[in-house]
Amino acid sequence: MARGEGVEHCNASLLNKSINQNGNKLAGKQQEERCRLSICNKLCYAVGGAPYQITGCALGFFLQIYLLDVAQLDPFYASIILFVGRAWDAITDPTVGFLVSRTPWTRFGRMMPWILMSTPLAIISYFLIWCVPDLDQGKVVWYLVWYCLFQTLQTCFHVPYSSLTMFISPDQKERDSATAYRMFVEVLGTVIGTGIQGQIVGMANTPCINSTLAPLDADPNATHPSNHSPLPIDLTHTRKAYMISSGVICAIYVLCAVVLFFGVRERKDLGRTKSEPISFWQGIRLVMGHGPYNKLVMGFLFTSLAFMLLEGNFALFCCYTLGFRNDFQNILLVIMLAASLTIPFWQWFLMRFGKKTAVFCGISFAMPFLAMVVLVKSNLVMTYIVSFIAGVSVGAAFLLPWSMLPDVVDDFKVMNPNLQGHEAIFYSFYVFFTKFSSGVSLGISTLSLDFAGYIPNGCTQPEAVNLTLKILVSAAPIALIIIGLVIFVFYPINEETRQRNRKMLQHQRENETDSESESTESGASDVCGQL
Repeated sequence: MARGEGVEHCNASLLNKSINQNGNKLAGKQQEERCRLSICNKLCYAVGGAPYQITGCALGFFLQIYLLDVAQLDPFYASIILFVGRAWDAITDPTVGFLVSRTPWTRFGRMMPWILMSTPLAIISYFLIWCVPDLDQGKVVWYLVWYCLFQTLQTCFHVPYSSLTMFISPDQKERDSATAYRMFVEVLGTVIGTGIQGQIVGMANTPCINSTLAPLDADPNATHPSNHSPLPIDLTHTRKAYMISSGVICAIYVLCAVVLFFGVRERKDLGRTKSEPISFWQGIRLVMGHGPYNKLVMGFLFTSLAFMLLEGNFALFCCYTLGFRNDFQNILLVIMLAASLTIPFWQWFLMRFGKKTAVFCGISFAMPFLAMVVLVKSNLVMTYIVSFIAGVSVGAAFLLPWSMLPDVVDDFKVMNPNLQGHEAIFYSFYVFFTKFSSGVSLGISTLSLDFAGYIPNGCTQPEAVNLTLKILVSAAPIALIIIGLVIFVFYPINEETRQRNRKMLQHQRENETDSESESTESGASDVCGQL
């Protein structure tokens, strides 16, 4: 009886093998269907990128002017906070990336626990950044501590989230499509961040100080405004407005994290580690030793730095150099709105003409308009038009880095098929370089304003400050964009390389599946032989 059952088992195994051999096409179609992401999945994934951009945009556009004019810190100390905060954030990125790559799988995945656990503490620290403490001494320490803590917790959210791109589908087209959804929502997040922060703060009508010196026959004991001893002004409404806007942003942050957690499934089969765990320094050598990754990171390092300089100084530029103190938040909103509306166009463009071509066309598009906003005489209507057109290039700058990073990771997998599970390291080091450069740019910008004689809350600024702002939002970004585009000339992954890598990775996955099937069938054949 046992022998008969064994024969039946063998016959069933042979039949299954025959079916598998004759049904490869059907299996391939089923695999392709399994790799596809629904629109709901893509939207839920995309929503998870909004918190990073909403908070980042609010901090990027408003933190400098907040520290100078609302918290009333000396520009030197403000530059220290901005530089140290960004530098600390840059250091935490590769550290968190390494820890994420070593995190074991849980019932929620490998990335999701990081996202879930970091959110509550992140919103608390973010809110406290926008509170002015009732302290005569220690304001610098207050802002430095909460800014660094928030950057750390946001890294614990964003590095796993950005790495999640590689774990939602093995198919390049699906990942590119999900990335386009993500970039659209992220740029929309910048619109939301700019809109919430700008409109709420703009309604507060922050007062300014007339820096005109008093006449010589005035009371010598009276306090007169000057560059170093401004009159005290009431900033109660302005400070309350910043707290309200930060509270709204914190609520959106939590909502987006919840949608991401419940709407996206992290695929365990894409996160299997097939190699032994590596040390932190081995991970650095692997990442930095990959040529295409180096060129991609260095190219976007300079182009991102250009847009970060623009972002960090544009509010001050609009307020003082252009004289649009009551309209700067609307001008910022126009830039971000244009960027979000053009994301679908740039996604179509890179699919039609290739990602490398999109880099040259999209990012260089901003240069003439960056020059125009400085050279053309100050005019509100013209400023709105130039800002909208410049926002088109900002959309390309948002989309392209995150669309091209998966291609570099795929290229690394093709060249190193036995090394798996290191995706988070690639993403974290890219974020490391961009954030470190951002810290340097913000620190240098604020110090430059200090040396030029910046007047906190001044209705007008010295001519040296206006010249410095023109350099920071026009000449310097244009030079950095040119350097970045020169580096991209040597970037080796074109459309032909992408398609070749896609086919080779698909072939590797098919071989792995066949090997597992053959192993199972071999075990069944051994049973048949014994019987």
